[in-house]
Amino acid sequence: MTDTNHTIDDRALPRIDLRESFSQQPPPLDLVLPGMIAGTVGALVAHGGAGKSWVALEVAIAVAGGPDLIGMGIEQTGRVLYLPAEDPSLAIRHRLWAAGSHLAPPVREQLVDTLEIVPLMGRIVDILTPAWADALERMAAGCRLVVIDTLRRFHSGDENAAGEMARLLGVLEAICSRTGTSILFLHHTNKGSALNGAGDQQQASRGSSVLVDNIRGGQWNLVGMTEAEARAHGVDPSDRKMFVRLSQAKANFGAAMPDAWLQRTDGGILVRAGLERLDDGGQGQDDEPRRGGRRRSHG
Repeated sequence: MTDTNHTIDDRALPRIDLRESFSQQPPPLDLVLPGMIAGTVGALVAHGGAGKSWVALEVAIAVAGGPDLIGMGIEQTGRVLYLPAEDPSLAIRHRLWAAGSHLAPPVREQLVDTLEIVPLMGRIVDILTPAWADALERMAAGCRLVVIDTLRRFHSGDENAAGEMARLLGVLEAICSRTGTSILFLHHTNKGSALNGAGDQQQASRGSSVLVDNIRGGQWNLVGMTEAEARAHGVDPSDRKMFVRLSQAKANFGAAMPDAWLQRTDGGILVRAGLERLDDGGQGQDDEPRRGGRRRSHG
């Protein structure tokens, strides 16, 4: 859209120095998460109840300097802002209590300084308005990562309208550009993907494809275990709802992280399951599936 009220001073726009770019090797990419370089926007996509808020909290803890319980491969840490807008404060406190059993006392004290959680349930948040966009930018200043849970709760736009979603991403990217933070937003899968078993695909994201195609920080999908996958990994089918698979559906920078099976433990926290696919792709004649999906070996 052309701005008819102001003249753009193209001389003020930044240029890349080609001579310097050809002659001097740039510094290595600063990866906040696998495939997500600092200053970009990424997505975590799943159907309701899959556990994406747990994954988001655990990613926030890891980037803030806590343990990397789900094995994301986080190498550098910094301040994190987590903005949950779907769950009440008490539910978040229960998650933190459950996570605390996996944290040493010194780590808990560190997280008090490096992890900020601002519950927004019950507030009408709209970052398409200047007031909320400015508020988010102020809160994001100095953060390595900002987690938005979930995207639908943070705007008033039509998620099926490409123009509106492009504008929304533009607001998030501008915040990243001005603060240096990265933003990971949580989003739901569309109904078709959830029904046909394609929840781990890039286009499983609900709404306009802009929310997939235009993000540069990568996309992770969280999907439940099917009965076939349970048999293939030696899990009792009645226990398969205890397991979810984290899959990086899109990686713009570097190779995507390998799929990871996660298991729900006490309190709901997700940890690496350590599952191995059976050689015969299913249950052997003399084998019994393990309760709780414990790994079993075959000679």
